[in-house]
Amino acid sequence: MRGGTELQQPSAIAVLSAGSWGTTFAKVLADAQPRIPVRLWARRAEVVEEINTQHRNSAYLPEIQLPENISADQDPAAVLAGADVVVLAVPAQSLRAQLRQWREHFAPDVTVISLMKGLELGSDARMSEVIAEELTIASERIVVVSGPNLAMEIARKEPTASVVACTDEQTAAWVAGLSAPSYFRPYTTTDVAGVEIGGIVKNVIALAVGICDGRGMGQNTKASVITRGLAETTRLAVALGGQSETMAGLAGLGDLVATCSSPLSRNRTAGRLLGQGLSLEQVADKMTQTAEGIKSGPAVHELAGKLEIEMPITAAMVGVLSGKLTVDELGPRLLARDLKAESEYS
Repeated sequence: MRGGTELQQPSAIAVLSAGSWGTTFAKVLADAQPRIPVRLWARRAEVVEEINTQHRNSAYLPEIQLPENISADQDPAAVLAGADVVVLAVPAQSLRAQLRQWREHFAPDVTVISLMKGLELGSDARMSEVIAEELTIASERIVVVSGPNLAMEIARKEPTASVVACTDEQTAAWVAGLSAPSYFRPYTTTDVAGVEIGGIVKNVIALAVGICDGRGMGQNTKASVITRGLAETTRLAVALGGQSETMAGLAGLGDLVATCSSPLSRNRTAGRLLGQGLSLEQVADKMTQTAEGIKSGPAVHELAGKLEIEMPITAAMVGVLSGKLTVDELGPRLLARDLKAESEYS
């Protein structure tokens, strides 16, 4: 399927989940590789029919025309049949259970691409670790794509850079070559842990920034939360073997800024609604897609505790999510650490 860094044409690509980011990344692949069939798995029959007959997914990407080489099916076995590249974009907390249902349909030499940005509750496992465990495949065939990936902007072909991470440099380069239309520029790294932690924690920080927005706090507050949020993200990533340089790049700072500042961000939107006084249940009712920070926040907090890493913004956000803090009490807790010099990891 691949040799060195030279791109070899896969026979088919499967994308499991037809939400906004899954559909958008399917479009990225289909635009970059117009001769390769890209098959989407969708839960709902009406989504499948619209993709197959009108080449649209208006529930998630209104007014976006999808390439002709994208098709959809409700049957995951049909989507996975003959696919030597599989892209996973399901909610993080459902990944393990769904892989157990699907794994018999994966090709033996499959390369798996994870678009998910979450930490599993209970195990504190990153998504690449869940994939390795459930599919029993080597890390060299597991790839993580992350960065400032606001789906609608990419679907509109607005220029975007991203990061493709794999422990094997050749695999990372191969997937980067597979997913490089003119508007999407992938960079490569072997720092899988750093890239995943950046994508996980930024959702929790974005919830906090959203609450600040909902409470009418100013730009100084939000900039402070973003900057100190990056510092605590870096502490956790480095403790897990990640590189501080990754946190200064697209998968760290880039993704954090995009998620905390854009109205397209699900986590910022969820935080803003919480800041306006809505309950978690009311927020869920208003949103059509998962705000991963709500589910991953407690897992991040638990992992930080095990590693004895100080993450005050994450701790305060989890306090709000658990009902132990009100949104009015959040503000004073966001920067609640002992006074000290500002340094790289402080």
